[in-house]
Amino acid sequence: MPHPYVLLSAAVSLDGYLDDTRPERLLLSSPADFDRVDEVRASVDAILVGAGTIRADNPRLLVNSPERRAARVAAGKPDYPLKVTVSGSGDLDPAARFWHTGGEKVLFTTDKGAQRARALGIAADIVPVGPDLDWRLLLEHLYGERGVRRLMVEGGGHIHTQLLTQGLADELQLVLAPLFVGTSDAPRLFGPGAYQGGRLRLLETRRIEDVVLMRYAPTAPGVGGTVSAADRHWLASACELAAQCPPSGTAFSVGAVVVAADGTELARGHSRETGDPVAHAEEAALAKIDPTDPRLATATVYSSLEPCAHRASRPVPCARLILDAGVRRVVTAWREPDTFVAGADGTGVLVAGGADVVVLGEYEAAAKGPNRHLVGG
Repeated sequence: MPHPYVLLSAAVSLDGYLDDTRPERLLLSSPADFDRVDEVRASVDAILVGAGTIRADNPRLLVNSPERRAARVAAGKPDYPLKVTVSGSGDLDPAARFWHTGGEKVLFTTDKGAQRARALGIAADIVPVGPDLDWRLLLEHLYGERGVRRLMVEGGGHIHTQLLTQGLADELQLVLAPLFVGTSDAPRLFGPGAYQGGRLRLLETRRIEDVVLMRYAPTAPGVGGTVSAADRHWLASACELAAQCPPSGTAFSVGAVVVAADGTELARGHSRETGDPVAHAEEAALAKIDPTDPRLATATVYSSLEPCAHRASRPVPCARLILDAGVRRVVTAWREPDTFVAGADGTGVLVAGGADVVVLGEYEAAAKGPNRHLVGG
């Protein structure tokens, strides 16, 4: 099921701390950066912080600019984004400013935590998600039940770590402040964990007074049937490649990208890219990779259309080419219709060969776009 675009936002010292150990809050951002954060808040549907942040900082999480609030209202949105927090225990201060400022609030907690929060009189919509907190279920609820498409996460470090290690963060906005904390027991931005491998993709760097904003996106694919934020990025890239295909009345326009487990792009291709009228996207991409490359065994093929199981133009269909290359994970946007081959089932071929196949239906419209002349809207 879809979930929101998850944007992690934090400011850290040069030695990687979110705060020091003094009672008062350490201000790491500059005034101009606080205004940037206000602008980002105004652009999202919801803002999330952990229970620890509420206890330590007692934040209000408001959009401070009247002009930005007015622009939200003019766009048909509430003055303030939905405020979200997560607590396994439900043991939170009902007098905290979080509950009594801004617009609507929601608390995700466990079944036991919900009982505790209700007993305390927490002024929020309390949503139990079972015996344990489940981030995927939480995000799916925000998307499906609350209409949240963009979620800003402002901490703390434990929350950021969980979202990154579970492959659920789409973007990291990190502000680096020109100071040192130097205290080993101060809160850090990230804790230990099994982070999904690979270098992050740099989206932007920007100087803001005396701090530097760095925006990164994860690149590592998910594992098996688990979907990572990077899976959506790479599948979107495959759909964009499909739009580059020379049009045809007898074949689909398809894009494909092959990505290693560490997030390194190995190759990409699209239908008919070399002028060959019968070249398929997965075929074109795989042909660019050394077949002895050991990274293929843990790579993912992203294809805007389900890889073909049958074709008249070549002796080997793309589903078989993928398996023969050693790839055992495929992410696609759209199951192949019967336009040219009745009963097409590339997924069946892949699964029978030991591959995991993930279909992200939210990208189906993008995959169909270059093929409207063949299948309609």
